[in-house]
Amino acid sequence: MLSQRGLRSAASQDIPWRFAPGGNNRYDPVTNPSGVVPFGTAENALVQDQIITASGLTAIHELMACSLGDPGDGILVSRPVYGRFELDFGNTADLNVVYADMEGVDPFGPGVVPKYQAALESALKENIKVKALLIVNPHNPLGRCYPPSTLRELMIFCQNNSIHLISDEVYALSVYGTDFNDEKSINFSSVLSIDCEGLIDPDRLHVFYGMSKDFGAAGLRLGSLVTRNTLLRKAVACNMRFHNPSGMSIAIATQLLEDRDFVKFFVKTSHERLRAARKYTGQVLDDAGIKYHRGSNAGFFLYIDLSPWLVESSNGQQIGENDAEYALAQRLLDGGVGLHPCEEHGESRGHFRLVFSQEKEVLEEGLRRLVHVLNNQSS
Repeated sequence: MLSQRGLRSAASQDIPWRFAPGGNNRYDPVTNPSGVVPFGTAENALVQDQIITASGLTAIHELMACSLGDPGDGILVSRPVYGRFELDFGNTADLNVVYADMEGVDPFGPGVVPKYQAALESALKENIKVKALLIVNPHNPLGRCYPPSTLRELMIFCQNNSIHLISDEVYALSVYGTDFNDEKSINFSSVLSIDCEGLIDPDRLHVFYGMSKDFGAAGLRLGSLVTRNTLLRKAVACNMRFHNPSGMSIAIATQLLEDRDFVKFFVKTSHERLRAARKYTGQVLDDAGIKYHRGSNAGFFLYIDLSPWLVESSNGQQIGENDAEYALAQRLLDGGVGLHPCEEHGESRGHFRLVFSQEKEVLEEGLRRLVHVLNNQSS
């Protein structure tokens, strides 16, 4: 189920270190009452053992990649998607991100399964062994949530293909509302809220979460993996020594999360502000005739379509596939607006992720500049 290096990492955890007990000789009041009580191992057995916390989700991505895949293996995702997964899973672990195109289907409906299946089979023809399907729920950059029915279908798909299902739920508490004007949206459901009996082996189901988005605390560098896979936890733990979070970060996060009244107030305030900013941004875009992905109700962004403003040729010369998008991004930058071109690996050119979680004055000025550049660009 794991990669070869993941199995080696897990096995290394059973190698005795000096006088530390190894193998199966650890004390357990039921299964091994005569075993050794490990007073020499500095670990906290008082916390829930399904959660592993590292120095940020980027670290978790790398640890998972090294544990599940060998160099050249693949992680399956849909497009568009957060653009830095290629670095997180590829820089050190050397995994390929395999993109599934969603053209013609609702990317959050059960019709995605044949799209994923086609991408998986295409990867196999290129000798890329897909080890996991990674979804982002709520989605980045589309800002939508997967309904439980689709999550169940994805579980079945992963089980049938003997791959893992990883749900990145880093925006889980940033679902700020439903139904904007004529848009219909659904609320968030974690894969952990679904009874996976008969759908997927629990050892193949994993969740990512971190403090960086919902709590605006990227500086704490805390990211967690939630999994019931004992072997995977051992493999990840082998390399955790290189990615341990700081004690101060853990202390701050613990104090914050244990203050339930503050968390409730903070999340409520965040939802109110995100909803207001989202509503205002949608109104400005609608008035300017700028299309965007509808139905979003989570995260900090709208996925906007600026393809009508792409210039496909320059001085009679055909330009490269991505040059038009970069040229538009440069025009916007010259006008004081920063948008990343090609960042989300969209299926069609001209789509950008617009982050609206800004102070009101900043948001208003940025949108004013965006509309001004688009209305006044030279052809």
